[in-house]
Amino acid sequence: MKSSSILLPYDKIKEFVLSKYNLQDSKLEQIKFKDTEKQRAVYCVSSPTQKYCLKKVYYKKEDLLFVYSATEWLYRYNIKVTRVLPTCDNMRFVSYNNMIFILMPWITGRKFNYDDINDILKASTNLALMHKCSSKFFPIESSSVRNGFDRIDLSTKKHFEQILDFCNAAYKINDDFSKVLLSNSESCISLAKKALEASSFINMGNLRKSLCHLDYVNKNIIFDNLDNIWIIDFDNCKMDFCAHDISYFLRRILKRDSTVWNNEILINTLNSYEYVKNLNLDEYLYILSYLAFPQKYWKICRDYYKNIRKCNKNSFINLLKDSIKYNREQLEFTKNFANYINGKFNVDLKYSN
Repeated sequence: MKSSSILLPYDKIKEFVLSKYNLQDSKLEQIKFKDTEKQRAVYCVSSPTQKYCLKKVYYKKEDLLFVYSATEWLYRYNIKVTRVLPTCDNMRFVSYNNMIFILMPWITGRKFNYDDINDILKASTNLALMHKCSSKFFPIESSSVRNGFDRIDLSTKKHFEQILDFCNAAYKINDDFSKVLLSNSESCISLAKKALEASSFINMGNLRKSLCHLDYVNKNIIFDNLDNIWIIDFDNCKMDFCAHDISYFLRRILKRDSTVWNNEILINTLNSYEYVKNLNLDEYLYILSYLAFPQKYWKICRDYYKNIRKCNKNSFINLLKDSIKYNREQLEFTKNFANYINGKFNVDLKYSN
């Protein structure tokens, strides 16, 4: 591994970090290093009897205490999570050279498989259990306050208007990227409009709240050798709307080539969630709005016009083409989901065609 990809020399980590756990003689292997503004690193620590995950976190102590509180809360309700282990002097982290390190058990198993419907349904049920047991969650003293609760109706309106601005900019600039954007603008605007319409019906006061993982994706969902489901990496967790957590999970499944905008997978996944915790009309509308909005298209357009003078234009064109290749399927999916909601709740919410 290149020296530029190493956070600290291994001997320093062993001497000043692992020694706090009496693991200084263990084998150490760096698994991940991300040298960004939110710098982080992950190591596998192997002792003669057990393996551990050593993690350099990018957030402050108060946020770490919130994450610690979250995993401890879920553990007490029998949710399988990676708990932060204490040092020999009963501290929950090690501070060295202005960096914070935590140690957790190493979970051996396989990652959640997006192409396995049984994995999807089990993960959905587990997410419902997490939400059900954490509606009254509160962190320990001295923790930061991590709350979400963003207004999806306001953010969708803002992003819809930005898409219209991108189209206006494209007419003026008329470069190759702009031509691709304009040739597909009708379907993208239609998706954004459907998302905006759905969000406009939401009564925000009816959205239930809980502790939310907010990165509930395959790399953070592990099935052990006994097929038990474990949830790792709570770095993004906060108190938020349950519907936000579900929507994020669903979008990562449904935007993939092999499961692309599949209404059957959607409904089966929601049914598995509702086996544990029911969803009301406003939560369904939140999910509809979240899934309908052309998120990747909006983000690529935003980044392109923000960095137009210094970006790799060919790369952005390829990204844009990739973001719109399933627009027709997403539009049909959105229509079918809206009709399903009308039938499920015996309502007659009008959506544009």
